[in-house]
Amino acid sequence: MDDRLISADSHVKLEHDQIKAHLATRFHEAYDAAYLRAMREMLGGNAAKANMAGLTHVHPAYGQPGYGDPVERLKEMDVDGVDVEVLYCEVSAYRYLYLMEEGSAEATRAFNDALLEFGSVDPSRLVVTCQVPIHDIDLAIDEVQRVADAGCKSLQLPVFPAEVGQPDYFDPRYDRLFSAIEETGMPVCNHIGLNTSLNELADRDPVPRLAWTMSCMPLSACEALGMWLLSGPLVAHPDLKVVFVEPGLGWVAYYLHFLDDMVLRQGYEFPVLQGELPSFYYHRNMAMTFIDEPDPIRHLLHRLGTENVMWSSDYPHPVSSWPKSQAVVDDLLGDLPAEARAAITHGNAERIWRL
Repeated sequence: MDDRLISADSHVKLEHDQIKAHLATRFHEAYDAAYLRAMREMLGGNAAKANMAGLTHVHPAYGQPGYGDPVERLKEMDVDGVDVEVLYCEVSAYRYLYLMEEGSAEATRAFNDALLEFGSVDPSRLVVTCQVPIHDIDLAIDEVQRVADAGCKSLQLPVFPAEVGQPDYFDPRYDRLFSAIEETGMPVCNHIGLNTSLNELADRDPVPRLAWTMSCMPLSACEALGMWLLSGPLVAHPDLKVVFVEPGLGWVAYYLHFLDDMVLRQGYEFPVLQGELPSFYYHRNMAMTFIDEPDPIRHLLHRLGTENVMWSSDYPHPVSSWPKSQAVVDDLLGDLPAEARAAITHGNAERIWRL
């Protein structure tokens, strides 16, 4: 049995001082001001508080030195039996760097350079996900090409462009950006998390730690998934790879069935899809990561597809399987055929991130 494990979703903590170490000092004041503004305006709502409340239950991995130290991280991966991790920064740069009065382009490069520096200790095992701005498409294209030239294999875009005041991804303004990303072969990663459209719900939430709101955040990703599947960007860009990170799987299976049923039984028409069912573009272009979900793995892979799901440890968040990932995977996937298990534990990630 091939026991190689690739976590398609793990996390790394960068301090702002680490980012600013790559940024000229004349831009530091503007950097700090933009971050504080974002904290007040976007991250100050109750949806953000619900998102942060989910982290108040601290996992043992959360205090490990590998959260911020790449050398220690490799040691912790060895303890966990994980060969490679695709890493997402806890800081969402695209939520605040565009607010800088000057130096936004320079700060974007500094942010990604700090991530690349973390991964440089062992790029074959630490696959960092650079973040790309969407306010300035020319800057975005330049940054995609720059980080690709620097060896980056993974890109992160905002899940909900409207949160940062931009059109959804079917808008033609993104065509040049998506073409540039296609040329690099890197996937577009949509990491699920804060959805500020849930602020109104969070304002009404009477449950401790705003758990009602928190429970709705993964499911709210159907808004973004529907955009990708129904509005045409995957038709126009057939080689674009899109990964939804940490969305949960059970609802995705239902949603794919529902979208196809809209065509097959309910009389809906989607001319932009050129005669294909919505699920066609999911299976051709998309993948989902999961952590530990026995029911979808045992009962729904016929709809989700073994080529479209990837295991992750979610280190060091509250549901992480660290440091027992090998045992968790054995329990979760032990009944699957060897080929399906290999695809989910590492094969799909090898293909999508060209590992």
